[in-house]
Amino acid sequence: MENTTDLETLPPLTEAAIKRVWEGVAAASDRTIRHTIETTLHGLSAVDQEYGERRVNANIRRWVVRSLIHSLFCVKVENIEKIPHTPAILAANHLHHIDPLVLLAEIPTQPHYYILGDARTLYNKWWKRWILGFAGGVIPLERIWGEEQAVITAAKAGRDDLTELAQVIKDTVNPGGDIQTIRRIDRIVAAILARGDGLMIFPEGRLGTAEGNMHPFKRGTVIYALRAGVPIVPIALIGTHDLFLRKKLIIRVGEPLYFSPTTRPKRQEIDTALENLQQAIRALLPTDYHEPEGIKLLQRFLNRMLL
Repeated sequence: MENTTDLETLPPLTEAAIKRVWEGVAAASDRTIRHTIETTLHGLSAVDQEYGERRVNANIRRWVVRSLIHSLFCVKVENIEKIPHTPAILAANHLHHIDPLVLLAEIPTQPHYYILGDARTLYNKWWKRWILGFAGGVIPLERIWGEEQAVITAAKAGRDDLTELAQVIKDTVNPGGDIQTIRRIDRIVAAILARGDGLMIFPEGRLGTAEGNMHPFKRGTVIYALRAGVPIVPIALIGTHDLFLRKKLIIRVGEPLYFSPTTRPKRQEIDTALENLQQAIRALLPTDYHEPEGIKLLQRFLNRMLL
């Protein structure tokens, strides 16, 4: 798992960002959230066993999610037929916490797609834990947030007002980079793809800052694909950065990318596959996106409801 401390790539430390960090460290030490993460991972670790994990039928999951998304937004899907009916990894740019739900509302139900997502964002509210516990299909990933890295970096640089918060982050947040955790997630992903299911990943590893722009991708997506011998389907999400009622959202699917499978991919193979994936998604994104003007109903509520 890759963490960056480059000041130029870290998010700005606004008042809202610092508030989110305090909420994040509270979630990291919450016993209920810790229990939920461990219980979920325990079930997923036995995913290749007949009764290893509970999950709702994919058709029911899509119907519930689609009903919610379509009641709030106007969704246009382009080239959905390019998603294969065999195991694959769906890789999309990431603009908002609602992105996984937007995709789940529209993608095929076969194979059954799992979401690799940030554990604290997924489980930080009781109603999220209840819904995800019912629906299943989530792989909770523990990691340090970009905002938290920014706090630690700023505190080291002399921001005395952030010293306490930086220490709390170090004491409570699991950065997720230890070998044991990485291997556990790797085994879960490999078992899911081997049994014929699919995976949904946002390779940036954090939210983008604007429509049409992306952060550099993490390598995990292509490593999973190379090891499992499955294609990666590039997907562009357009319009989700700033939400309001009945806004038009676009899901644009690209041609699947196929790679030669290898159990031990070399660095050059990984880097080449990663560059191909970044170019494929970038080609699907608009170069001149303009946010709609006019009245934007429920804008604040919709932008914050999944935080």
